[in-house]
Amino acid sequence: MPTTYTRRWLLKTLSAAAAAGITGMPRVLTAAEAPETTTVRIVDDGTICIAPLFAAEELLRAEGFTDVRYPKIAAGAQVDEGLARGAADFGVFAPTEHMLALDVGAPITVLAGVHVGCFELFAREGIHNITDLKGKTVGLHASPISLLTLMAAQVGLNPAKDIEWVTSADPKVRPLELFADGKIDAFLGFPPEPQELRARRAGHVILNTATDLPWSQYFCCMLASNREYVRKHPIATKRVLRAVLKATDLCVTEPSRVAQRIVDGGFTARYDYALETLSGVPYDKWREYDPEDSIRFYVLRLREAGLIKSTPQQIIAKGTDWRFLDELKRELKT
Repeated sequence: MPTTYTRRWLLKTLSAAAAAGITGMPRVLTAAEAPETTTVRIVDDGTICIAPLFAAEELLRAEGFTDVRYPKIAAGAQVDEGLARGAADFGVFAPTEHMLALDVGAPITVLAGVHVGCFELFAREGIHNITDLKGKTVGLHASPISLLTLMAAQVGLNPAKDIEWVTSADPKVRPLELFADGKIDAFLGFPPEPQELRARRAGHVILNTATDLPWSQYFCCMLASNREYVRKHPIATKRVLRAVLKATDLCVTEPSRVAQRIVDGGFTARYDYALETLSGVPYDKWREYDPEDSIRFYVLRLREAGLIKSTPQQIIAKGTDWRFLDELKRELKT
């Protein structure tokens, strides 16, 4: 039976982590050092792989934020749309979606990579690789169609002609259920969808971005912010990023505790799905991988597929800010 993850435990853990040099609790803030705002709104898109955002709540309070909110915004392009219109201040989703948003001028700023490898492509019996998807039906719920488009194009398929897409654009259509019932051929999902399909013994995995090249070499989810928030609140932005990165470390060192925390916080219902996600997703790459490499990789692939017009240099110049990450990599070096 899982151990209860309480506020008292978290504060105790953070203090111990600070002593060990893992997270480091901030000292008492002076007026000059305090964040320009004490409110921060972080997207809750209903997924498990963004657990660092949920685990960061107490760390954010230790950073001086007294009003920490988690507005619910559906996963997918809606995350960037929410950031752009000011419905939230920070959110994590796939870099392909961030790049598509930036290409059309969305006022968002990518700040860091958070983790690698949360997307899994399931297929029915007889389908062994992406090439076998030619002429087949492929479903997605909130997973970015742009990502699977790049995967198909990489092996020589024409995604627009060779694949019949089944999405949840119509709320009556549930692609995961269709796949589990054997009515479509494949399904691309991210937590908790792969966990549910495994529990239901539906299909088998033909691609896992945590382990399969080239996808495992790049961030699959990156932290972005509303551009105006970053401009107006640079101290707050750095403090938010510090809390999120420390929480990302906790996902590596204390996965069972974080899993219980996000269940207790109402962010997800299933402890077993949460623990499977936290144990399987590589959360230990944010120091090692260069987020700019991920931007270049995805922008080039999106350009090749004809999905965007911007160059990597244009996207990096107008849509990224690595100052805070570079400072924190030095500060949180272990």
